[in-house]
Amino acid sequence: ENSPYFNGEMKGGTICRRSNHLHIVIRAKICYTICMGKSNLKHARTCVYNVNYHIVWSVKYRRKVLTEDVENYFKKLLQEIALDKGFEIAISEVGGQDHVHAFVSAHPKIAPSYIVKMLKGISGRKLFLKFPEIKQKLWKGRLWNSSFYLETVGSISEEAIKKYIEHQKTRG
Repeated sequence: ENSPYFNGEMKGGTICRRSNHLHIVIRAKICYTICMGKSNLKHARTCVYNVNYHIVWSVKYRRKVLTEDVENYFKKLLQEIALDKGFEIAISEVGGQDHVHAFVSAHPKIAPSYIVKMLKGISGRKLFLKFPEIKQKLWKGRLWNSSFYLETVGSISEEAIKKYIEHQKTRG
């Protein structure tokens, strides 16, 4: 069964949704299952939430600079950034050495644009410091393309939410 969030194949693999789990299959056929059920709810002082995003961004000019060494450091770096800034990265993968997929969970008060800004800005600066040879393959000292793809990912389909809201009228 294909996901209502993403149909088809990504450059890095495929995503399918079954029951309350999100299954992400990466090109190497490694399957990551991310629980999206009630056990994944997070509790804050004023709310209970399960806010998830699929974020994708690419290297400027789609240069293939995210080699294996860079990728290993980069994935650790993303986890450090997330921890420091107060959100979680359940999984991240580099695709084709030129783009990144990240599955991120965050408190509702943290704007998705802030998450992307932190991930791209801090990682770009630190990757240039650790791997200066990357800068030679790019112009103007920018690692990442200025745009990004963002998709919200939830445990309940749009159809189920609409039915639930409609049912509220009859409950009184």
